[in-house]
Amino acid sequence: MKPILPTLSSSLYNQDFHLWVESTIEILQQKRFEELEIENLISEIESMGNNDKKSIKTNLRILLMHLLKWQYQPEKRTNSWRTTIKEHRNRLEDDFADSPSLKNYFLEVFNECYQKARDLAASETGLSIAVFPVECPFDTNLVLKSDFLPE
Repeated sequence: MKPILPTLSSSLYNQDFHLWVESTIEILQQKRFEELEIENLISEIESMGNNDKKSIKTNLRILLMHLLKWQYQPEKRTNSWRTTIKEHRNRLEDDFADSPSLKNYFLEVFNECYQKARDLAASETGLSIAVFPVECPFDTNLVLKSDFLPE
């Protein structure tokens, strides 16, 4: 059964998003560009870019927070922390492999993410935020290095 294709006046986008995506793909494949819902298509492409950026920020914050915990609570180090560090490095590397230009975004938001990671580390460890340096003690390249763990 073929999906109902949207028309310029339809609200399929708001009623059944998945069906709208399938229909839009079919319209594009058949080069029926006059039937595209341009505003909705633009909105979704923008959203895709924003989701990639959110992924970078989220994974970087978690990675930095765990590196701080690793460095400032050596007596509480666990394999779980090590695995979390590896996993979030892997996620960042996957994002960079899919979209190399996201490495620039990573560099842009690094300090902002560090400040949030610092706050999260203080909250999670119960240590004063003053324990954690205001400036990130980790170089951007070192953070991504697979075998790096601070001492």
